[in-house]
Amino acid sequence: MKSFAAKTEEAERSWIVVDATDQPTGRLAVRIAEVLRGKDKPTFTPNADMGGFVVVVNAEKIKLSGGKDEKKIYKHYTGYSGGLRQYPAKTVREKDPTRIISQAVRGMLPKNRLSRVLMKRLKVYAGAEHPHEAQKPQQVVLL
Repeated sequence: MKSFAAKTEEAERSWIVVDATDQPTGRLAVRIAEVLRGKDKPTFTPNADMGGFVVVVNAEKIKLSGGKDEKKIYKHYTGYSGGLRQYPAKTVREKDPTRIISQAVRGMLPKNRLSRVLMKRLKVYAGAEHPHEAQKPQQVVLL
């Protein structure tokens, strides 16, 4: 009996659209990470890139539970001495609402070369419009 190991070239890439309106950030990020890796397919192979593309719309309307809007801190280090910058989630949402979702998904992917390829397949948009209509994405509710 032989075991099956899928190859990256054999992957069927699908495009899905996810509406982030009033979705909990962590739960949505887990489901997006699963689709990006291909864990939702029966041909999942850990060392192969089997996932599809995910387009997230309405990122500015994502829900943070509890008091995380004021208490959660996003950190950025500039590389200079004393260059640690800290911003509350409320400020990050106003400045760049796509960062909350993309950073949550990045944290749930494996820390290797494969994750850098997978992150290029994640498209996050603050509003309801996106430029990927030509790919005919399917509207999906992940929760």
